[in-house]
Amino acid sequence: MPPRYGVYPSSTVTDAQWKILEPLLPAPGNRCGKGGRPEKHDRRRVLDAIFYLARGGLAWRQLPAEFPPWRTVYGIFTRWARAGAWRAIHDMLRDRVRVAAGRSASPTAAIIDSQSVKAADTVDGGSRGYDGGKKVNGRKRHIAVDTLGLLLAVVVTAASAQDRDGACPLLAQLRERFSMVALAWADGGYAGRLVAWAAATLKLAVTIVKRGDVKGFVVLPRRWVVERTFGWIMRYRRCVRDYERLPAHHEAMVYIAMIMVMSRRLARTSSS
Repeated sequence: MPPRYGVYPSSTVTDAQWKILEPLLPAPGNRCGKGGRPEKHDRRRVLDAIFYLARGGLAWRQLPAEFPPWRTVYGIFTRWARAGAWRAIHDMLRDRVRVAAGRSASPTAAIIDSQSVKAADTVDGGSRGYDGGKKVNGRKRHIAVDTLGLLLAVVVTAASAQDRDGACPLLAQLRERFSMVALAWADGGYAGRLVAWAAATLKLAVTIVKRGDVKGFVVLPRRWVVERTFGWIMRYRRCVRDYERLPAHHEAMVYIAMIMVMSRRLARTSSS
């Protein structure tokens, strides 16, 4: 009797999504001149398992038995993270979403911000820290997004890192990958030497969006865009806390969360 697979509406890859994602996946090793046997497990089921874990926030060993073995799924996740495949898949989807929205594939402006998240006991002390302002012991993710809120770059540091210090590698990555970006908006925490450094070293103008003296909640120009992106990422429970031993693996989880967001958006567009 063939195995019966459950369908999880919040994570299972739909036919429309698979049509979009399948051509973007890395080619199997036996088709790249590396030899070896063909892959044993269906790639769609492997992707289902990774999406299920990202959405549900469970441990790798807790993957339901209906998925491929957890060691196989984890091995593929880490191999693709090491090769930069998750970022590559994400970037191709982002370009398609931008074009579908009537924008150029290459952005010209960005918004940056950071978010501290608690770290699980699987995160060693060497890559975690304490954010005194947010009262969080864990890691901090620094992200840059375009004016649509789509992710352009992410850097994960210890939560003890100052926003300005984390922004330096973030903006350097942004400049390296997007030569057309000439302007970045940021909040008051980035004011000071970062603005001068970005202008002199990266030829990138950083504009500080100040809150002013208004009390209570207020929607700040441009800043709300990156806050919404953090909201999208936090829908995926694996990103609510940091469970990854390596910062690079947490970066990969952030890319996977955005891959799920964008592939569903493109799937809805293509089927309508």
